[in-house]
Amino acid sequence: MVTARRDPRVDAYIAGLPDWQQDICHELRELVHAADPEVQETVKRTVQPYFVLQGNVCALLATKDHVNLFIYDPIAPDPQGVINQGQGNATARSVQIYRDDAIDRAALVALLRAVIANNRAGGWRKLKCP
Repeated sequence: MVTARRDPRVDAYIAGLPDWQQDICHELRELVHAADPEVQETVKRTVQPYFVLQGNVCALLATKDHVNLFIYDPIAPDPQGVINQGQGNATARSVQIYRDDAIDRAALVALLRAVIANNRAGGWRKLKCP
């Protein structure tokens, strides 16, 4: 069994947030690793947590009033409609989560698994442009 690869810099990023954002980020982090335990954590752009597996899968960014989960795949299916920002964007879409929002865990894990499957198949750019 592969265990999730945690990065202490991601721990530090989350620890610096208000409690309600920490809770959201912890839950999102767990869901990313539930989608595939081979996902690795890193920090890019100096402080932003990224989750990668054969390419970018997603990234966290806390803002003043919500947390963004950037999904780095514009073609992964989202049948449950969890993506609420950036539809039609050329490279990424996002799930914006506000305080007290419910997270559709099953739908988000399914979306992340689709991104990972696309990464393993060569990435969305290759799949989009045969």
